[in-house]
Amino acid sequence: MWIRAVLIAVLVCLLILLFLKLLQSWKKYPPGPPMLLSAVKIVQCGFRIHPDILVETAKQYGSIFTIWGASQPLVILSGFEAVKEGLIKHSEIFSGRPVTPFYKAIAKEKGIVFSNGHTWKQQRKFGLVTLRKLGLGKKGVENQIQEEAQQLVETFARAKGQPIDPSIPIINSVSNVICALVFGHRYSVDDEEFLKLIKAIENGVKFGGTFFHLLYEVIPGIMKYISWPYKTVFGAADVVLSHARKETENHRKQPAQHDPRDFIDYYLLQMEKSKNDPTSTYDDENLAQCISDLFVAGTDTTSATLQWGLLLMMTHPDIQEKIQKEIEDAFGSSQLISYQDRKKAPYTFATIHEIQRFKCILLAGNPRETVQDVNILGSFIPKGTTIVPDVHSVCYDPKLWETPQKFNPNHFLDKDGQFVDREELLLFGAGARVCVGKEMAKIELFIFFTNLLRAFTFKLPEGVKEVNTEPVLGLTMPPHHYKLCAIARPSNS
Repeated sequence: MWIRAVLIAVLVCLLILLFLKLLQSWKKYPPGPPMLLSAVKIVQCGFRIHPDILVETAKQYGSIFTIWGASQPLVILSGFEAVKEGLIKHSEIFSGRPVTPFYKAIAKEKGIVFSNGHTWKQQRKFGLVTLRKLGLGKKGVENQIQEEAQQLVETFARAKGQPIDPSIPIINSVSNVICALVFGHRYSVDDEEFLKLIKAIENGVKFGGTFFHLLYEVIPGIMKYISWPYKTVFGAADVVLSHARKETENHRKQPAQHDPRDFIDYYLLQMEKSKNDPTSTYDDENLAQCISDLFVAGTDTTSATLQWGLLLMMTHPDIQEKIQKEIEDAFGSSQLISYQDRKKAPYTFATIHEIQRFKCILLAGNPRETVQDVNILGSFIPKGTTIVPDVHSVCYDPKLWETPQKFNPNHFLDKDGQFVDREELLLFGAGARVCVGKEMAKIELFIFFTNLLRAFTFKLPEGVKEVNTEPVLGLTMPPHHYKLCAIARPSNS
């Protein structure tokens, strides 16, 4: 308790010191709650930002409001209209990425996710083009996903219906898809290097949105005095970047000039081609950060969504049974399932989208920064403002969804039972900063999910009556660890 009291005292002192400065700048931004009120709500949520805070605040201040992180204003876009207005209709104006002290220290404004300007445009374009060369959107990547899905089915089958924690097998199979594209090889589920990387990702995303994360953003110099809260997260980032550098050096020892095998090969070739170009941003630091961006993004969100999916199948056996019947009627027990086949399984495809909506795994959309002054929906937002799109407010908006607080695949079906692709589902972002791996993630979710539901019926272990359905709060929000029984279906036993 004394630790919490000390932290509250420090927070209050900071608020007092900054109060006069803030009085001068508040009038420039959309209205919002006083800083002290925001801080109190964060304390009430266990020193973490909870998505409900933003939803509650929007009810009082409207769809565009400001939350103050010390002297840093964060303008929140709440609800579909505001998010669409910013990210899509004013895509270029909202295309910047805020350079916060923490993420500057982590990523040094390199790579795809945390860069800006010429660096961002060049790295992002290269990433998109290279992923397509490696088979994204073609049979090459889909075959890799199908192989990993079969590996996952075999892993579950080895448990012979006994309780298992599905998290590591799922993370391993999903991660191996991006590993094959980036590194040119896969990892076994018990590989020590792989487990170290996964632990690093977990530590990194759990740190996001915590009190110490916010404190670093407000007072980056605090690490000089209390470094212990930051050792784990900076160590986690170093684990991933060190692995990226090691893989790069291995590729340099075995160059593939005429037949590039993976992302690293293509990048090294581009570095060689551009070595005399003064505008080139292709270098070792950008390569390491690009690898980290692709590896973390290609592992974390899709695996978390699949974990939620299996948990929801156990708690909604009627929906699970309906999916299994549709898959059986459409594909039988042996036909290879491709992403193109989604049209044959509209209820299954709708359920996957409803999993993404109902268990929105993002604390908020990735922050943006305005590159010029802008007026949207009657609110003036100055150039250089950090923008946070509140995707949770969209996923649970009662004006958009018939039963927002209920798991209901019918949200993505028309009256004839056909799938409806709704633009309100914005989990991959939108506009200029839309996720580069969006299409791959959609293919992965469909192929993994259908193969698992065809092979098994998922049940809670004997004696377990309920499972924790609250998320682990962080930058992404996976379920708490749970165990399931994967019971082989008769045609697959």
